[in-house]
Amino acid sequence: MDEEVMAALAGVLAALWRIDAEWPDKPCSLAKLSKQAQRPMSVLRRQLTMLEEAGLVTLALDDGGVSGNVALSAAGRQMAAELWG
Repeated sequence: MDEEVMAALAGVLAALWRIDAEWPDKPCSLAKLSKQAQRPMSVLRRQLTMLEEAGLVTLALDDGGVSGNVALSAAGRQMAAELWG
């Protein structure tokens, strides 16, 4: 992966890390993450797919895949803590 892609994925992880720190017991909606990460939903979904395949997030989509929730996985939480904690 090139540096631009890695920076974009890191930006999504950082936004998810901030959301998790502010609302630790609440699920993060895709809409909230899209707004916090300043990504259009189509771009965010592609980035989340990559992060999910890497084992850094868990993604639960509602019927139709239009909405859902996302959370850091244990590995994602550990990586984020090392980077921003």
